[in-house]
Amino acid sequence: MLSRKPRIIIVGGGFAGLRLIRKLAQANAEIILIDRHNYHTFVPLLYQVATGFVTPETIAYPFRKYLRSIKNTRFIQAEVQKVNFDAKVVNTKAMDLSYDYLVLATGSSTRFLGVDGAADYALPMRTLEDAIAIKDRLIGNFERASLCQDIERRRQLLTIAIVGGGATGVELAGSIIELVRDTLAQDYPNISTREVRVILIHSGTRLLADYPQDLSDYTSKQLRRKGVKTHFQSRVRKVMPGEIILDDGTVLEAAAIIWTAGVEADYPQPKNQIPTAKKDKICVTANLQLPGYPEVYAIGDVALVKQNGEPLLGIAPEALQQGTAVAHNLRRQLREMPPQPFKYFNKGKAAIIARNNGVAYLFGKIPLKGFAAWLMWLVIHLYYLPGIANRFVALGRRLRDYLTKERDLRQLFDYQNIKQSKLISMSKNNSVMASKK
Repeated sequence: MLSRKPRIIIVGGGFAGLRLIRKLAQANAEIILIDRHNYHTFVPLLYQVATGFVTPETIAYPFRKYLRSIKNTRFIQAEVQKVNFDAKVVNTKAMDLSYDYLVLATGSSTRFLGVDGAADYALPMRTLEDAIAIKDRLIGNFERASLCQDIERRRQLLTIAIVGGGATGVELAGSIIELVRDTLAQDYPNISTREVRVILIHSGTRLLADYPQDLSDYTSKQLRRKGVKTHFQSRVRKVMPGEIILDDGTVLEAAAIIWTAGVEADYPQPKNQIPTAKKDKICVTANLQLPGYPEVYAIGDVALVKQNGEPLLGIAPEALQQGTAVAHNLRRQLREMPPQPFKYFNKGKAAIIARNNGVAYLFGKIPLKGFAAWLMWLVIHLYYLPGIANRFVALGRRLRDYLTKERDLRQLFDYQNIKQSKLISMSKNNSVMASKK
């Protein structure tokens, strides 16, 4: 009787999960990838979908296409509901799967920090659907403002509030300003760009707090020059339909409220069986394993990983290196060798402020700003974007924007109505088929 190969289940197809699969391509094991979607989302470019820079499919890459050349791996689209760590079983709606080794790479979800009304009235930006919803809100508000005769209502429709002064908030603010001034100004000649307000609300004392002070100051200055108004040391107390109330009582009316202020780890039950820390992140050992479960790993946004006593930031380069490290450790375990500690090599990080302008901090000691940082960001993200065709499309969009300052991805789609119409149509078709039977 032939013995079966060890089974490795990977839950989550983000940066860490896909890098892990690639590094295990030749391993003598059966590998199963489980994800609620059948595509990988290139999260760093979500803000470009939200501002009409690229189409959604440009940053979505099918898992099955990615896995075509990796013969020891198969994909299952499913929602993981629970993990029985003692029985070594993953429970999904479709089926239950046993494992020899498990890797949780489920990423993170939006964290509304307990702010009243934020989950109901603010727009998050963690998924492709979120980015599409933001774009629809921005374009829809301009359409309504172009017909609005009420001055106060028009002002509210043309006010965009972004909560969170990290890289996502900064990049989104700069991109929205460019969308408004370079493209929408031509489409809506009866709306002056001076009427549009982009407000960035940040609880800290400076933007990009994990960058050096001079790069933070440079970022703030460049956004102000673009026309972004920034509220520092301001916490949101409450979010209501069309307005934000700050902790000092200030009321900001805005028809588009975008939340980029925080994230929390997202993983299946039972959560009370897993040691967690701040932001609900899973506490892992130096080898990236769950304490007490040497066959279970947690990587990426879902895990609290420390280097020299300090937690890592949870950015893509960290997830990629963790995927590589876990692949190495799994290969060692398959050979009955002990795993090794994870060591992160800080290559740096970068953020775009606006066209031709960005900031970067290389190897934890070299600051870079302006055009050089912007170009470096572009090269890095094109390199890591899955799919050659997607890279050419993204590069083409960037060249067009650079040369003409024009974006043509500004059609308004009501995706909720489209989904509802499809469901109604499917229901009618099923009823017709049933009646024929």
